[in-house]
Amino acid sequence: MKNICYIIGASVTEGMYIDRGEGDLIIAADAGFAALEKAGICVDLAVGDFDSLGHVPKIEKTICHPVDKDDTDTALALAEGMKRGYRNFIIYGGLGGRLDHTVANLQNCAGAAEHGAVCWLWGEENAACIFGDGELHFEAEKSGMVSVFAADRAAGVTLQGLKFPLDNVCLTSMVPIGVSNEFTGVESMIRVADGTLIVMWNEDAKTFVNRIRSLCNGEGKA
Repeated sequence: MKNICYIIGASVTEGMYIDRGEGDLIIAADAGFAALEKAGICVDLAVGDFDSLGHVPKIEKTICHPVDKDDTDTALALAEGMKRGYRNFIIYGGLGGRLDHTVANLQNCAGAAEHGAVCWLWGEENAACIFGDGELHFEAEKSGMVSVFAADRAAGVTLQGLKFPLDNVCLTSMVPIGVSNEFTGVESMIRVADGTLIVMWNEDAKTFVNRIRSLCNGEGKA
């Protein structure tokens, strides 16, 4: 089983769900600490400048950064998880809220994917997975819309079981040809041979986490 690093950001919504397994890590990014504290969830590490939270958390493991810095608090938390050897990340509050932060999160996760990480983002019932050189599978029961974007340039992209299939094509970040695809009631697969994909769909947090846990247990690829 692959361990998961949860990162909780400032814009996390009420729908957050955490299934903490042995060896998992929970990082609060700035005001994400308040959401975890409210939910009664133990924080392993708090990271950020804590300007949004309004105070530095009084826990044993806290890394405080200056307000004037180059990286967002979520990016700093992601870097700390990478340092500790984690390569599977669930980022709550990664989507929704401020649009500039959403774009920054997607870019940070694409950068992490180049170093072997798989990042899963959730916010406001929207889910995303950012991964490189691999596959993402969905069950036949999955319904609704799904969109596939290239983080930069992605070669060998194949979509199977979706309304609009692709077979070994090259996607770029300049043309969003993969937007607004649909699940069709059969098992589906999204593959990239060389590059990084951003896959987005709608899902509640519990189903989202259960999906990731299954993949980390070796039931499928991502």
